[in-house]
Amino acid sequence: MLDYDKEAERYDASRGGEPRAAAAAQAVLDLLPPHARGLLDVACGTGIVTRRLAAGRPDLRVTGVDLAPAMARRAATRLPGAVVRADSRRLPFRDGEFDAVCCIWLLHLVDEPDVRAVVGECARVLRPGGVYITTVDKAASHNVGSDIDVVLSERPPGPVRDAAADVTSCAAAHGLVPAGRARFTGHGQGRSPRRTVADLRRGWFVTLPPGDPLAEDFAARLARLPDQDRPRPDPVFSLRAFRKGGFDQGGATP
Repeated sequence: MLDYDKEAERYDASRGGEPRAAAAAQAVLDLLPPHARGLLDVACGTGIVTRRLAAGRPDLRVTGVDLAPAMARRAATRLPGAVVRADSRRLPFRDGEFDAVCCIWLLHLVDEPDVRAVVGECARVLRPGGVYITTVDKAASHNVGSDIDVVLSERPPGPVRDAAADVTSCAAAHGLVPAGRARFTGHGQGRSPRRTVADLRRGWFVTLPPGDPLAEDFAARLARLPDQDRPRPDPVFSLRAFRKGGFDQGGATP
């Protein structure tokens, strides 16, 4: 896994910057219930999406949480007083404290037991009737059918921890039922061959460790592709929303 303290400085620029953040935030906002007043953004990273969530709904109190110190510090500059450094498996909030919880680009990074722990914690801090929103199938989102994908299709398969069906099953175990879905474009994240080689050599692909002979073989194959600096199509990410059973703020069952 990448070192996200080291990634913090270049994170936004290397992942589409503000256009991608705007698309992600709008997709989350579109899945929020209109009566939501408190939102927790788990694994908020640099806060580039979190800030847009707050700006998009002035009536929404948004809190960010991230474990990586450098990420949390950057997020705190964007939302002063609204960012907490903490582990998403042990959130430092009361039961039922938030109307909504989101975690974007998180579940694919953690081990299977930790997926259950994260989803369980997100469910715990949700009030009855609240909504949990998460990305699913992240790795598949990057497969856009390009020549780069053809090369990478032969790499050793890695574990898929955020498969939609598995996340739905995990959510159900914590009293969360499906409540909607959305898709958004990862603007500026279309891969070029040269950029893919650079990512490979810094540990982006977990089954191709930097310096491994197999990784260098893939780097050589990618380097032979045409149009080395031409980005291929952007990925399209998937969101799923889940509602916690119980009564909503208006006293109606969800």
